[in-house]
Amino acid sequence: MERREFLRQVALWSAGLSLSIPHFRICEALAAESQDSLLVHATGKDYLALVDRVLAPLGGMGKFVRPSDKVVIKPNIGWDRKPDQAANTHPQVVLALVQHALDAGAAQVLVFDRTCNEERRCYVNSGIEEALAGIKDKRLKVFHPDERKYVPVDIVRGKAVNRLDIYRDALEADSYINVPVAKHHGLSRLTMGLKNSMGVLGGRRGALHHNLGQKLADLATVVQPKLTVIDATRILLANGPQGGNLKDVRVLDTLVASADPVAADAYTTTLFGLQPKEIDSTVAAHALGLGEMDLAKMKIIKA
Repeated sequence: MERREFLRQVALWSAGLSLSIPHFRICEALAAESQDSLLVHATGKDYLALVDRVLAPLGGMGKFVRPSDKVVIKPNIGWDRKPDQAANTHPQVVLALVQHALDAGAAQVLVFDRTCNEERRCYVNSGIEEALAGIKDKRLKVFHPDERKYVPVDIVRGKAVNRLDIYRDALEADSYINVPVAKHHGLSRLTMGLKNSMGVLGGRRGALHHNLGQKLADLATVVQPKLTVIDATRILLANGPQGGNLKDVRVLDTLVASADPVAADAYTTTLFGLQPKEIDSTVAAHALGLGEMDLAKMKIIKA
């Protein structure tokens, strides 16, 4: 009922029928208990097959997408970089997830990101636009965000931020699937799933960079993925998030997937030789009851 009321508030505000800012409340205990700490990772050169392998132990895409669902698949398309430079999500990973969502019966599958570099160049040079152009299905929409569709939302449980402008499609999605690339970041140390959701924010995102870890956790109390698939097919070890130098890239041919966004980030951190407790956003999200960060408490499957 909380989500239904929240969506009603969003619709009324967007239609100009309400002046009150939408806000979404969620019980902390319920949030902690509802997370599934099952995590799957797999390695291989065939990235389309790799997506199949990480989804199967989680119950397949049908566990996360129901017939008639509105689905948002949110990759990182933020940078004017080629796929081998590891700044954006690999196009084959995005392609496979989109096809799985369509096969599961989604009514709509939306793919977008608010880019940092010029959006048209990012969509083209990332390879994502071209990869998805081959899907001739009217249910798929790949687009640049519309500035008119950002909705102010009260972050009721926020500890460092109490209001954010969030893209309406991300708020309304029946299934929000987060598909970041794993890489170094100059401010947050690493950028993975929690940080990837900054791509649904409007306004001055640079203002979030003070106490960024807590603000990412605050955002995650409202924008909650049903599934996180982290692209570690190649990771950026330095000079992130934009990168550019292939010497900073390490090819791992790996995907990490979980219904628990904190667990996904925590496990992926170890691929960089770091521990989950070293990433502020992971620690803050765990403290808010949004998922598990202790690897020993997860059920980890190598597929």
